[in-house]
Amino acid sequence: MAISNAPLWPFVPVAGWSRRFVRAKGSYLYDDTGRAVLDAGGGAIVINVGHCRDAVIAATAQAMQQLTYVTPPFETPERTMLVSKLRDNWLPRGIERVHLSSGGSEAMDAAMRLARQSHVAAGRPERRKFIGREIAYHGTTLTTLAAGDHAARRQGLETLFPDILRVPACYPLRAPGGRFDPDCGAQAAAALEALILKQGPETIAAFIAEPIVGSSGGAIVPPDDYWPAVRDICDRHGVYIIADEVMTGFGRTGRNFAADHWQLVPDIIVSGKGLAGGYMPIVGVFARDEVVLPLEDAGWPLMFYTYGAHPAACAAAHAVLTILEEEKLVARVAGLEPEFRAMLEDKLKDHPHIAEIRGQGLLWAVEIVRDRETLARFDEAAQITAKVVAAALERDVLLYPGGTGSQRDIVCMGPPFIVTEAELARIADTLCTAIDVATGRKPGP
Repeated sequence: MAISNAPLWPFVPVAGWSRRFVRAKGSYLYDDTGRAVLDAGGGAIVINVGHCRDAVIAATAQAMQQLTYVTPPFETPERTMLVSKLRDNWLPRGIERVHLSSGGSEAMDAAMRLARQSHVAAGRPERRKFIGREIAYHGTTLTTLAAGDHAARRQGLETLFPDILRVPACYPLRAPGGRFDPDCGAQAAAALEALILKQGPETIAAFIAEPIVGSSGGAIVPPDDYWPAVRDICDRHGVYIIADEVMTGFGRTGRNFAADHWQLVPDIIVSGKGLAGGYMPIVGVFARDEVVLPLEDAGWPLMFYTYGAHPAACAAAHAVLTILEEEKLVARVAGLEPEFRAMLEDKLKDHPHIAEIRGQGLLWAVEIVRDRETLARFDEAAQITAKVVAAALERDVLLYPGGTGSQRDIVCMGPPFIVTEAELARIADTLCTAIDVATGRKPGP
């Protein structure tokens, strides 16, 4: 028998991702040599209550002892307990319906199906077009890749995508009118309305966007006038807002949802990384009643995925949300924000290669540039982000790489909500050193 030369893991090798982790606890991962690595990225901005909490593990095990698998449309105690908690304590007022998937990509895909089916069932079949934004990532199904603008993840697939419209992102650092142009929010909202009017409002099903851009752009926070203007535009033209809060929901930005910073209630919210904090795969599609009622009246289901609303995943999510509530961790995230901001600014505000330090709550990023005056980027071949992440990992701090390929040299941070002030200081210090190493200001290890 031939011996395969293929790696055991991953499917396609990724440079710099060769560490082998064997256990975790709290804010730390441990590799097979016993070295503790501070999880400054919370995995893929997922971990919130910390790794390996006994209460979550026990709740998940108990659910598995009662039920292994039940087809998603059936009721189980775990499903109803989770939905009740979501409605009572977490979802914005007016968001009543809960559909549970097992990943962000499939949940975003379901949200788009829901929006389209809602319009058709309500007698608006002409509303078939979706509008996404630049500097966006919404998943890896063909439909969600089309809705996003992640060049690196779209490679080789472009001819397969459905035709989805796109408007510029609200990107204050690189606003069309110049860096931090105070009119950039109004201009970005106006661009959305102009496209809606050009296409015909009666043809638009939904606008898809992250309230705060996650890792694809690196924690881009819009000005305060942007989302209220977008809500008004979409209301006037009968367009649904689908808020992608897969990364930002459940406390990551210091509020239940990032949309809460602007009192925005979307028509559909997709959120999940923080829902079960990395313990089990579960993502929610949360919708206004009026979005779902046309399907109900027509007798149309929103088709489930096989592992959606898995009982053990629902139990894990319920336990994570309970910890968030009992330990007041969302308020803790909001309280840590100014301290972490100050730490990052102390280390990097005047750095010659830092264009911006930005974020909200415990979602933060830095944008690294070759020239901070012109905002000129390093050449793609320089692989700055990969070098920063590698240099930090050499120092036992795990950061999260951001960017889209065309939007590059972004490094993200999303530590667990239980992170200490000393650990935040270590993250800021290590990030500064890693950037110096990657940009050649300081020799590597």
